[in-house]
Amino acid sequence: MSLGRALEQVGTALDSLEIPWMLAGSAASSTWGEVRSTQDIDIVASRMSQVSLCRALPAERWYADIDMVIDAARRQSMFNLIELETGWNVDVILRKGREFSRAEFERRRRAVVDGVEVWVASPEDVLLAKLEWAKSTGSERQPRDAAGIVAVQGPALDGA
Repeated sequence: MSLGRALEQVGTALDSLEIPWMLAGSAASSTWGEVRSTQDIDIVASRMSQVSLCRALPAERWYADIDMVIDAARRQSMFNLIELETGWNVDVILRKGREFSRAEFERRRRAVVDGVEVWVASPEDVLLAKLEWAKSTGSERQPRDAAGIVAVQGPALDGA
């Protein structure tokens, strides 16, 4: 299963439950910047019915530990879905309540990712998130992703 097919299945399930969502993380930075390999898909959801989402995905294709899903709902955090055939890992993250996170969600854009039209965090917000993540973790990969966005987007980035 391709990235696009995994996104299409999870996105369709979220849409059917009327849960607004967006692609974030490395898949989003690859959308706006330099492409890099990943087996991880980060999806941010504005609100969540975790158990309903798990039930909306075909059980023969997707694995979710229902106890972890329920715990994530209780803690308002994240859980993961695993596509059984390919091992794609989809981290489903509940949007934070901070002002930046709400504004980031409002700025999301439609983009084609691996042949599928999806909601994606804006390039500016992905860039900021990558720099914030780098600062908190010391990861060297995050600044490279941010630099890739700047290299590809250049003057198209909103500098306001």
